[in-house]
Amino acid sequence: MARKKRTVPEVNSSSTADMAFILLLFFLLTTSMDTDQGLARRLPEPPQENQQKTDAKLKERNVLQVFVNFQDQLMVGDEYLSVDQIRAKAKEFIANPSNDEKLPEKIAEEVPFFGTQMITKNHVISLRCDRGTSYKVYIAVQNELVAAYNELRNELAQAKWQKNYADLTEEQQEAVRKIYPQVISEAEPKKYGEQK
Repeated sequence: MARKKRTVPEVNSSSTADMAFILLLFFLLTTSMDTDQGLARRLPEPPQENQQKTDAKLKERNVLQVFVNFQDQLMVGDEYLSVDQIRAKAKEFIANPSNDEKLPEKIAEEVPFFGTQMITKNHVISLRCDRGTSYKVYIAVQNELVAAYNELRNELAQAKWQKNYADLTEEQQEAVRKIYPQVISEAEPKKYGEQK
């Protein structure tokens, strides 16, 4: 008697791809993802071809030197500060409310909505870090410097319009930015010391 070959029934795999896709979606949607911290910066426009290169030498009083070493110690000017002290120091430097000769020089500037204002137009905050500086401290210092500008802008907006800077029209914001232009210069990190 001849034996019949049995055929093995095929497994229906038409829905396997669908199931894999649903599982993938489930894990993507239910998994929390860490977000990286970063800095919101608007880069300067590239120089135009016909633009002349000028070496504007800044007066020493117009530059606030901020240095963070490899031990995450913060030096502002010639004094050591903690990260939570830098905002007040930066605000004083940017605004120069008492027209101190050691702080940035004030220049008369015509500003829409405000008329002629004395502003520290040529001020620069120069930030340098050691290569060993921790990213956490670097971000904290950056945030404090930006917060100094934000607080000054909010204070001015509140005094003039009784509104926060973010609630102003674009023209009003531009006028406030003209009084408090954000100028933070970052030097390339160098290796001044090493962690042991």
